[in-house]
Amino acid sequence: MIGEEVPTDQYYWAPLAQHERGSLASLDSLRKGGPPPPNWRQPELPEVIAMLGFRLDAVKSNAAAYLQHLCYRNDKVKTDVRKLKGIPVLVGLLDHPKKEVHLGACGALKNISFGRDQDNKIAIKNCDGVPALVRLLRKARDMDLTEVITGTLWNLSSHDSIKMEIVDHALHALTDEVIIPHSGWEREPNEDCKPRHIEWESVLTNTAGCLRNVSSERSEARRKLRECDGLVDALIFIVQAEIGQKDSDSKLVENCVCLLRNLSYQVHREIPQAERYQEAPPSVANNSGPHAASCFGAKKGKGKKPTEDPANDTVDFPKRTSPARGYELLFQPEVVRIYISLLKESKTPAILEASAGAIQNLCAGRWTYGRYIRSALRQEKALSAIADLLTNEHERVVKAASGALRNLAVDARNKELIGKHAIPNLVKNLPGGQQSSSWNFSEDTVVSLLNTINEVIAENLEAAKKLRETQGIEKLVLINKSGNRSEKEVRAAALVLQTIWGYKELRKPLEKEGWKKSDFQVNLNNASRSQSSHSYDDSTLPLIDRNQKSDKKPDREEIQMSNMGSNTKSLDNNYSTLNERGDHNRTLDRSGDLGDMEPLKGTPLMELLTLEEVKGVIGLFKLISASLVISQTPKRAFSGTFIEILDCCWYITM
Repeated sequence: MIGEEVPTDQYYWAPLAQHERGSLASLDSLRKGGPPPPNWRQPELPEVIAMLGFRLDAVKSNAAAYLQHLCYRNDKVKTDVRKLKGIPVLVGLLDHPKKEVHLGACGALKNISFGRDQDNKIAIKNCDGVPALVRLLRKARDMDLTEVITGTLWNLSSHDSIKMEIVDHALHALTDEVIIPHSGWEREPNEDCKPRHIEWESVLTNTAGCLRNVSSERSEARRKLRECDGLVDALIFIVQAEIGQKDSDSKLVENCVCLLRNLSYQVHREIPQAERYQEAPPSVANNSGPHAASCFGAKKGKGKKPTEDPANDTVDFPKRTSPARGYELLFQPEVVRIYISLLKESKTPAILEASAGAIQNLCAGRWTYGRYIRSALRQEKALSAIADLLTNEHERVVKAASGALRNLAVDARNKELIGKHAIPNLVKNLPGGQQSSSWNFSEDTVVSLLNTINEVIAENLEAAKKLRETQGIEKLVLINKSGNRSEKEVRAAALVLQTIWGYKELRKPLEKEGWKKSDFQVNLNNASRSQSSHSYDDSTLPLIDRNQKSDKKPDREEIQMSNMGSNTKSLDNNYSTLNERGDHNRTLDRSGDLGDMEPLKGTPLMELLTLEEVKGVIGLFKLISASLVISQTPKRAFSGTFIEILDCCWYITM
C-alpha cells in the first residue's frame, strides 16, 4: 500500500479485477400506446421533477418513469436533473410504500448513476442513496425490482468514494437477500441434496459485479468481504454450478471469478491469524547448512544442482476434521480445481486472466498453502494450461499467465518443467528478433515476461540452454542495446543476460556464436529514459489508500452491462510486482510499474570468480581505492560488474 511498507520477497501479486461500468434502464411502455395525441404537450424537465412531489401517487409514478426515460443515454438531462435538485426527491421516493412509485424512482436513479459524470453518483451518495437502496432491497419481493436495485448499486460501485459506503451498508443485504438465496448454496445441505443450476442470473450478475468493484478498494473492504458469512461459499458454489452446466463463459462466472481473485490478493497476510501459515525464508533456513551464504552469494559445488527434497513432488493438502468454510475456501483444493477447469474450458479473456491472476496470488508469499498450491497445480497438470495462455491474442491474458508462472517457478520441480515447456513462448513474446509475436506488448508486459524468464533460468542450466536455443540471447541483447526501449525494459533484460553469463558452461558456446562479454553487460547510456507513453487505469490495483496518494486519479469509463463481453473496449489490467531480490522495500503504485530504482543485481560473484581470484581482488583493493581517492574518479565511470566487486571487497575489508 502507498505509504505502507511491504516486506521484500520473490513473489508477485496479480492486481485486482477491472471495474465494470454498470447498467442502463429504458422505458418502453410510453411507446406501446402509439403516438401521443396532436394536442399533447411534452412537459419540461422542471415540471417533471415538480410532479415527483405531487400528492397523487399515480402522478409520482408516471413522473418517475418518464424521468427514467428522459435520462436514458442522455448525459445532459442527467446533469440537469442533479442541478434541479431532483436526485434527493428520487431517493426519498425509494421509501414509498407503492411499488409503482419506488420502482420508477429506482429506475431513474439507475440511469442517472450510469455515465461519465461522477457528480451524479456523489449526489446520490450524499443524500443517503445507498442506505435507501438497501432498505428497499430488504423488503423487495419482486425480481424486476431487485434487478433494478442491484443494477443501481453496481453503477454506484465504480466510484472510489462510494465503495466503502456500499461495503458498510449493503454487503450483508446483498449477500443475504441475493447471493445466498439465489445461488443454490445451502448452509446445512442435506445428504441427498444435489447441486442445482443458479436462479435469476441477471440479479446475481449485478450483485457479483457490484462486489467485484468494491473488492478493489483497500484491504479493509476485502477483509469484510472475506468474513461475510456465506459469501465465499456461495460464490464458489455458483462457479461450480456454472461449470457443471457447461456455461463457463457467462458474465456471472466472470464477475464471480474476478471477485474471488480480488479476495485472494495478499490473502496470506490479510486473513485472521495469518502468522500461523508463514514459513521461514530459505536464506534464513539455509544459513546453518553446509553451503552457508556469504556476501558473494550462496556457495555451491561446481556443476552440482541444488538438492531437492523428493517429498516436495508429492505434497498434499493437510487433512481436515471438518469441511473448510468462509475465507478458508479461498486457498483450498476445491477452488484451485475451479481455476484449473476454467483455464482449460473457458474462452473468455477476462475469465482466463482472472483465473491465472488468482493462481498468481495464491502462489505468492512464503506460506504453507502457497507451497501446497504450487505442488497441487503441478500434480493436476495445470502448468501446461497456464503456459498455453502465453500464446493468447489478448495481452492481459499473456501478462497474467506470465505472473502465475513466475510464482509457480519458486517450486524447484515447477521451475524445471516451466523451463522445458514455457521458455519458447516467453521468448517469442519478447520484442525483436526473427521469431516474434504479431503484436507489440506494452512496457509492463515485456518487463513481466523478462522477470519471469529470469526466475525460471535462475539455478536452472537446462532452461538457460533452452533460452539460448530459442534466439533468446538475440532478443535480450537487442533490448539492451537498441536504444529504443525503456529503462525498465533494459534493466530487466540486463538482469537476464547477467544470469546467463553466470553459467560458465555457456560462455564458450556463446563466444563461438560471436557473443562477447560486453553483450551481457547493462547498457543504460543509449536506452531511452523516458517513461512509456501508454497510460494505465489503476482500477485493478486494490491496495491504494486514497488519503496517502496526492496525485489525481483519472476518470474511468463505464460499460453497459449488455455489452460487457470480450469485445468490449476496456483499459489495460496491470499486474503489480514486488521484486524480492531488491535491496529495499517496494510499494504498489497506481501504474503497477516496478519503480525507477529497481536494483540491477547480477549472478552472485562466487559463480563468476574462483576463490583465488577473489583473494587477488581483495589484495588489489587497497591500490584501487587509493587510486580512486587520488584521482577522484567518479564511481559511475566503472562498469556495473566492477563496482559490484569493489562493493563486496569493501564489505570484506571492513
